[in-house]
Amino acid sequence: MSWIDATMVGFDTETTGISTERDRIVSAAIITRTGDEVSARDWLIDPGVEIPARATEVHGITTERARADGVQPADALEEIASALAQALVAGVPVVGFNVQYDLSILEAELARHGLPSLASRAPAGVRPIVDPYVLDRHLDRYRKGKRKLIDLCTLYAVPVVADDLHAADADVLATLELVHALAAAYPTIREVDLEALHDQQMAAHREWAVGFAAWLKSRGRTDDLPRPEWPVALAPHGDDTAVPLDLTPSAEPASATSAGTPASPATPASAPPRSGDESLF
Repeated sequence: MSWIDATMVGFDTETTGISTERDRIVSAAIITRTGDEVSARDWLIDPGVEIPARATEVHGITTERARADGVQPADALEEIASALAQALVAGVPVVGFNVQYDLSILEAELARHGLPSLASRAPAGVRPIVDPYVLDRHLDRYRKGKRKLIDLCTLYAVPVVADDLHAADADVLATLELVHALAAAYPTIREVDLEALHDQQMAAHREWAVGFAAWLKSRGRTDDLPRPEWPVALAPHGDDTAVPLDLTPSAEPASATSAGTPASPATPASAPPRSGDESLF
C-alpha cells in the first residue's frame, strides 16, 4: 500500500502577519485522515498582541474575539507541537500548503514561550513532511500564473468553496485533497518512499529558492528573499527568536496565511543548473 492511502496529518495556521519571527499564531488546525475517516482539532488563540486589520481581513479573527474566546498561547502551542510530534515519531507525514511558513512560525512561537521545539520532540527531526505547493512548483515549474491554494485546487479539480479558505480547518481539508489530486496527476508520487520524498522536496525547494533569490537580486531586490532551508526556516542571524533546528525551510509567506503564497516566475535562465534530476520524481 502506498503512503498516500495511509494516514496523513494536515496542519495549518492563521496568524497576525507574514513574519515567522515577529508575528503570532491566532488559530491552528490539525486534521488526521485515514481513508474516509477524518478527525479534527482546532485552536483559537489569544496571541497577546493586537491582530492587525489587514490580517483580520484575511482570516476573519478580530483582536476582540481572540481575547474573549482564545486560549493562552503556551497551552495551545504545547498541544499543537505534541500532536505533530506524535505523528512524526510514528512516521506519519505532516501535510501542509507552503508548510515551511507554518512550521517556522510554530518553532518561533514555541521558543518565545519557553517550550521545547518541534524538532527536539522527534528524534529524526521535522520529517516526513509533504507539501503540495513544493511538489507542484517542482513538477510543473514553467507554468505561469499564481500558485495559491485556491489556484491549485482549481487546476487539479479539487472542489472547494473559495470563501471557506483562509480558515485553518478548511485549508487543511483542501490541502489533503490536493495531495491526492497531485498523486493522481503524477503517479510516481505514490511510489516514492516518504523519506525519499521528503529529501527530494528539500532539494527541489533549495534549488528554487537559490535560483529565485538570484533572480530577485539581479533586479535590485535584497529584502525578504526566499530562504533555502526546508521544511523549517531558521530565524535570521542575530534574531533573538532564533531556534536551533535540524532541517532547513522555504520562504515566501506572502499573506497572513500559508494559503496566500504568491506567484513566482518560471525558473530564470540564470538559475544554477539542476543536479540529480534523475532522482527527482
